[in-house]
Amino acid sequence: MPISPVIAAGLSGFFFGASLIVAIGAQNAFILRQGLLREHIFILCLICALSDAVLIAVGVGGFGTLVAQSETAIRIVTWAGAAFLAAYGLIALRRAWKPGALKADRRGGTSLAKAVATCLSFTFLNPHVYLDTVVALGAISGRYEGDARLGFGAGAVLASFVWFFALGYGARFLQPVFARPSAWRVLDIVIAMVMFVLAFNLARS
Repeated sequence: MPISPVIAAGLSGFFFGASLIVAIGAQNAFILRQGLLREHIFILCLICALSDAVLIAVGVGGFGTLVAQSETAIRIVTWAGAAFLAAYGLIALRRAWKPGALKADRRGGTSLAKAVATCLSFTFLNPHVYLDTVVALGAISGRYEGDARLGFGAGAVLASFVWFFALGYGARFLQPVFARPSAWRVLDIVIAMVMFVLAFNLARS
């Protein structure tokens, strides 16, 4: 039995969206760390997934082409994102060398308000989010029309929900490894290096 065009487009959107979302980046590194700490996992994963859903809807709706044509907008977002990523990289380095911040079983270490603010910053101050969800997905969705285009967008949104909740709640299975302060030190150093590389690439671009 042949697959309907809408389902086929949805599958294409799911796998293409996953290929963009499942990567080492600031947002994923933050969710991984919060998942290991078991702090505010549901709300943070929901924020990431819903934010992606909104941006994907904007891109599939045709706004991606307009964003790609505005060099000024891309330049402003790029420099703001680079500055934020570099600052968080410094915070991660400081955290790596501060013993009190390396306990894997602590509770209430980060307030919900602060965690949400950081999560939103990683989401909306990161130019890659716009390039991936609004521009790239928006451009690819132009290959489809009508219900198939909606199916493509829905598939990409589903990929975002599946990934973030799997990352947030799956991180706890690594908790025995991160019961040792040395593991937290390595994680924070890796996070810092990722932030610095992303910031450098953004600034260079």
